[in-house]
Amino acid sequence: MVVDDQRLVRAGFGVILGAEPGITVVGEAGDGEEALELVRRLAPAVVLMDIRMPVMDGLAAARVILSETDSRVLMLTTFDSDEYVYAALQAGASGFLLKDAPSEQLVAAVRSVAAGDALIDPSITRRLIENFVTASRPQSEDPTVLNILTPRERDVLRLIAQGLSNAEIAQRLIVEENTVKTHVSRILMKLDLRDRVQAVVLAYQCGFVTADHR
Repeated sequence: MVVDDQRLVRAGFGVILGAEPGITVVGEAGDGEEALELVRRLAPAVVLMDIRMPVMDGLAAARVILSETDSRVLMLTTFDSDEYVYAALQAGASGFLLKDAPSEQLVAAVRSVAAGDALIDPSITRRLIENFVTASRPQSEDPTVLNILTPRERDVLRLIAQGLSNAEIAQRLIVEENTVKTHVSRILMKLDLRDRVQAVVLAYQCGFVTADHR
């Protein structure tokens, strides 16, 4: 489902996604309130959500959607909306996409989030977390929460926080990609996290990873 207050933007994303095999745009909304009604009725796998909208903004809508439904939220953003994006990270958004992203990146992002992965784009997500978890906010989580992880799981978490994909982590650690997937699943289960984005946030909030030591 596509949510944006600009009709042409909604239409453009709808055309791009609707032309892809295996992707169906089940609905469109112009504000967060309308989006909530449609999500509850249509139960889309992924909600592509603009942050700044009238009536109810994307952040408020995302919080409700993520707390009440199984839909995943992929936020549409621009580089000037950092504070909103940080809040969306905490709410559990599965990732972020620049509004002017190429069509192939849009399609890949939607497929990735629908498959249960989080879109960790180093050019957006990591930069935002560094700016707002390490610089603007003090350490807010007890670092001992990570003691439950094995040394190898901590290695994987550190690389996740750098924005690396499973394939890149496997190459870095010289292991099979399936082994990395297993480690990631265990990390999320042990720390009771929704996805990789929340794992990145927690890593910075605990001081486990900082902007100076990536």
